[in-house]
Amino acid sequence: MPAILLTGPAAEPLTLAEAKTYLRVDHDGEDAMIGSMITAARATVEALTRRVLIDQSWRIVRDAWPASGLIPVPVNPLKAITGAHVIDAAGAEIEVPLAALISDTARLPGLIRVERCAVPEPGRVLAGIAIDVVAGHGADADHVPSPLVEAVRVVLAHFYEHRDEPGAGAAFPARLDALVAPFRVTRL
Repeated sequence: MPAILLTGPAAEPLTLAEAKTYLRVDHDGEDAMIGSMITAARATVEALTRRVLIDQSWRIVRDAWPASGLIPVPVNPLKAITGAHVIDAAGAEIEVPLAALISDTARLPGLIRVERCAVPEPGRVLAGIAIDVVAGHGADADHVPSPLVEAVRVVLAHFYEHRDEPGAGAAFPARLDALVAPFRVTRL
């Protein structure tokens, strides 16, 4: 069940100024590179934890409604379902009433319960269902758990220090695992 990013985060967990202070960089010559590394560090922490740090919009694509009626959400923490549709045999989108999809945002991974009697069946065998969701800890870094922000700093520093050493500096510092371990979302 793939998840497709629709809208990325409006901000990063670290500002450029915070990152430069942490890295002890006092010039502007590497601002673009450091900005790219902040994004890469956030994405790395998100991949390690299976969590979205700052609110993002995603589309979950499925072939069919599950027999159990439960869809585990691949992007967490789930905040809201914002839309859904199925594609009929002619390729037209048919809107699914949001009342037919109930989100459980309290668990990780989040779950969507489908009221099977209230949703149309897709007319296409592959990728006939799309559910749009918002996932993340909040709109800005103030809502992200501080150990995860620190994990972004650790990854950023690692990327910055080893930017010219492919392979030799590939292993992340051991403390990164200690920072992200309590926040890892297991798969169902």
